[in-house]
Amino acid sequence: MAKFSLHKTKTALAFAIALILAAPVGFAAKRKSRPAPAAPRGPSVEVEPEPLPAEMKLPVPEIPPDLTELPLVAKGAIVIDSATGQTLYEKNADEAQYPASTTKIMTALLVIEAGSLDREVVVTLEDSKVGESGLDIKPSDHFTRREGLYGLLLKSANDVAHALGRDNAGSIEAFAAKMTQRARELGARNTHFENPHGLQNVQHYTSPRDLALIARAAMQQPLFRQIVGTEYHSWSIPSTGPRELRNHNRLLWMFPGCTGVKTGYTYPAQQVLASAAQWGDREVIAVIMHSGKPGIWDDSKLLLTWGLEHLP
Repeated sequence: MAKFSLHKTKTALAFAIALILAAPVGFAAKRKSRPAPAAPRGPSVEVEPEPLPAEMKLPVPEIPPDLTELPLVAKGAIVIDSATGQTLYEKNADEAQYPASTTKIMTALLVIEAGSLDREVVVTLEDSKVGESGLDIKPSDHFTRREGLYGLLLKSANDVAHALGRDNAGSIEAFAAKMTQRARELGARNTHFENPHGLQNVQHYTSPRDLALIARAAMQQPLFRQIVGTEYHSWSIPSTGPRELRNHNRLLWMFPGCTGVKTGYTYPAQQVLASAAQWGDREVIAVIMHSGKPGIWDDSKLLLTWGLEHLP
């Protein structure tokens, strides 16, 4: 397996020492059927990240060879082999958590699997009223399903997600049922969806393991893989004119070999990130749930590195 060289720098050594000192005592093993009641609602808009200059790309974390427990901030996490689905490391991987906008991975998978990607989606008033992160689409606007996928996955647009889900199944309720059923088919048994965008609902949840399975299936779709690996995309519809979309996943700039996948945030969910990275011909998928910033980036870099170094 091809790998990037890990330089023995003072910075890397200090980072490794800090990891060991911060290591938790242990991980809870209790499995929950659904999340606890949501905390009081707070701001839940995904903030568009500032681009990282090339010189700011961070080195791959150096993990001491005798480290057996990663000091992760997130409540739940997992990293799996993208090729086989084998679990390489996990923490509370079957505990239900809110997925926030990582929900859109499943939305995109269903849209892509339905095909007819050049078919136009016509925006309704209901679509345009979905709040928070969006592209401000208006009734009678139209875009192809393919173009909608870029708005869905790069901008994390809730209004576009609503339009794509309604277009696919006829109603949001019907689309949510399709999402849950597809999750079951993928082996995601601790998952239930209520909408295509991930805005807070106590009956809308998944687990790190389930989300990794969903992301793995999505990454097997060439178009999905292409979109989530795209840093910038020009979006243009009549009512808004041209806009440049920038991917919210900063690991595309921060971690060598990153190939995707999707960020998420609401106040009850906190920071969520599904990510993937490939070194040579081997790829892993990591999921971080209920974390903070910079926890999602630090935890994900640790998990990706661990996974790539422990592939069988």
